Amino acid sequence: MNFPENLKYTSQHEWILVRNSTGTIGITDYAQSELGDVVFIEFPPVGKQVRKGESCATIEAVKTVADLFSPVSGEVIEVNEKLKTAPELVNKDPYGEGWMVKLRVNDPTELGALLSATDYRKLVGQ
Repeated sequence: MNFPENLKYTSQHEWILVRNSTGTIGITDYAQSELGDVVFIEFPPVGKQVRKGESCATIEAVKTVADLFSPVSGEVIEVNEKLKTAPELVNKDPYGEGWMVKLRVNDPTELGALLSATDYRKLVGQ
């Protein structure tokens, strides 16, 4: 499994990449493999404020339905429109074209509580 070193991770299997004050969020390779084929994603409205640990999207897969929990607090500034017609991108490219939500990060210090790639690998037994 792939866990890029430049990302931060949550124990609920989300990843975040922050550039300037924008955080791009998705689910990990491990999470997409556990969910199975993703068939639909319910996105939050752009402009919605989310708090760290709060559900910010719903992922429907063949096996189950799961929440995408926000790794940090912020304002939703973009959702991945491609996933509305091609949700399988989450399974094919979870760290690239399969990203889900972009936030304007409110408090960058919240990133300090997230896991490194090494710590996340240990969490999932990789």
